[in-house]
Amino acid sequence: MRQYIIRRLLQAVPILFGITLLTFLIMQLAPGNPLQTMIDPTISMEEINMAEKKLGMDQPKIIQYFNWLREILTGNLGYSVKTGQPVAKLIGERLPATLLLTMSAFFISFIIGVPLGVYSATHKYSAGDYSMTFLAFLGISIPNFFFGLGLIYVFALKLGWLPTSGMATIGADLSGFNGVLVYARHLVMPAIVLALPNLATVMRFTRSSMIEVLLHDFIRTAKAKGLTHRRVIYKHALRNALIPVVTIFGLSIPFLFGGAYITEQVFNWPGMGSLGIQAITAREYPIVMGLNLFTSILVLMGNLIADISYAFVDPRIRYS
Repeated sequence: MRQYIIRRLLQAVPILFGITLLTFLIMQLAPGNPLQTMIDPTISMEEINMAEKKLGMDQPKIIQYFNWLREILTGNLGYSVKTGQPVAKLIGERLPATLLLTMSAFFISFIIGVPLGVYSATHKYSAGDYSMTFLAFLGISIPNFFFGLGLIYVFALKLGWLPTSGMATIGADLSGFNGVLVYARHLVMPAIVLALPNLATVMRFTRSSMIEVLLHDFIRTAKAKGLTHRRVIYKHALRNALIPVVTIFGLSIPFLFGGAYITEQVFNWPGMGSLGIQAITAREYPIVMGLNLFTSILVLMGNLIADISYAFVDPRIRYS
């Protein structure tokens, strides 16, 4: 297993190099540059040209790419055009909020999605199964921003149970258990909105996989031995049914980070998603490239986690 992990990490190096090159080329194709958002009648073209030279934007594209690659290797990921701060620092400041949101949505989607999928499979073609199927398709189809605005309207504006936006109430006591409650109340709606599409996907994958596993001979054998229904379902069937679900387990992390862009903007959550929207609006291309690179690393890590998890779920799989 150790050799397999090392080999996969070494294979990721040229992939990451290709990702940096592709990300840079795409950003170069984007119209305009960050300096154009700061133009006003009081700024002369000479000042703009001096700013471009200072930022290295007048150099050949290949030189700009290697300059950015050097910043990546030093851990800076480049610098913000408007503030001059390292992109890694800006991402690091927003990362805890995004981790809190995405990990909450991650656990919600699997803790609820897997049991609902098992229930749907063991009650196939029942009213409960049809209800779960309807909710799953609804969760996959409904846009995040629409669902988020709907929750805000009902639970924040009409009922007043939850805050409309933000990560914490201004002026609230954030010490001790009271601080946990404040963060939890602000986290409920964005976490549910972000988790819903992934929850629906997990539920459908679990259902289809469980239905297939329940038809296997070893399930009939377990029942013939007199094992309880609960033991057959959760010890024998579910473990084998989780093998396809493991793929979603690994890829859910980058998927949730990508979905956080819209969710964080709707709920004014101070995470990486809102930073990305602000960077796109301001044409802060170094920040956009840094966020793309970070997400690409998450995809590679998610694939590795999924492959490693196969060995724990299925004892027949061995890596060497």
